[in-house]
Amino acid sequence: MSTKHPIIVITGSSGSGSNRVSDVFSHIAWREKISHLIVDGGAFHRYARDEMARQVEEACADGRYLSHFSPEGNRLDLLESLFREFSSHGTGEYRHYLHTEEQAIQHQQEAGTFTPWTSLPPDLDLLVYQGLHGAFAGPGVDILQHVDLTLGVAPIVNLEWIQKIHTDIRNRGYTLDAVRAAIQHRLHDYVHYITPQFSNTDINFQRIPLVDTSNPFDARDVPGSDESMVVISFREPRKHDFSILLKRIEGAFMSRRNSLVVPGGKMEFAMELLLNPLVHEMMERRRQLEEF
Repeated sequence: MSTKHPIIVITGSSGSGSNRVSDVFSHIAWREKISHLIVDGGAFHRYARDEMARQVEEACADGRYLSHFSPEGNRLDLLESLFREFSSHGTGEYRHYLHTEEQAIQHQQEAGTFTPWTSLPPDLDLLVYQGLHGAFAGPGVDILQHVDLTLGVAPIVNLEWIQKIHTDIRNRGYTLDAVRAAIQHRLHDYVHYITPQFSNTDINFQRIPLVDTSNPFDARDVPGSDESMVVISFREPRKHDFSILLKRIEGAFMSRRNSLVVPGGKMEFAMELLLNPLVHEMMERRRQLEEF
């Protein structure tokens, strides 16, 4: 953790909707005049797409598990090094993983490849990580220790699968059978390496649909915001004033002493109400340190 060079993590898989949280941060950064950078967790995959497919095939033949959810499928050592260097000195290196053809054309490379490593922009106020392993702590790697605020985005699993299916088919050109196979193959690693992180996060956002999602592989569309509720849970509820949140968010209620429930259409509004004061406080501590 670092007062001068804070790091915020948004952890969740590609079908979780974590991009909505990063959009909220971009709005907050604009209002607060914060220089920030959002780093994509895909940049720390170990293999490019074609090589990953070969490695997964070999792992399956050997009876091993390998996926982007597992530590073996990623360079978590490099992610921890980035967090350590940024929190200490405000520096570090990052790159992009090109998920889509649109991104590939922009960088004049093939989809499923990495851009070259490059230095972080100078004088960043805040580093935001959006990806799979931002709250990971395990043998030989402890990424969590360098993070100032950890947010988990974990919709119920059928909804997460529906979102992944639609994203991979529409934006990445996958077939339904290919997405189904990927979900089945990654389930072991999801259980062992992704879900435990949500016990380490400061705040979790879990979207719950109010429509039938019993067969995610036959869902024609992703349930909309107005067809869902969002459970927001807090590891340390005493740090938050729920009375203000309940007054300002129409339809909100407390289901437990550490759980706030809001209508799905109010998710981004709730995020801004929660996160803006936390980010403002971080920046105030940073400015005071610089002045001192």
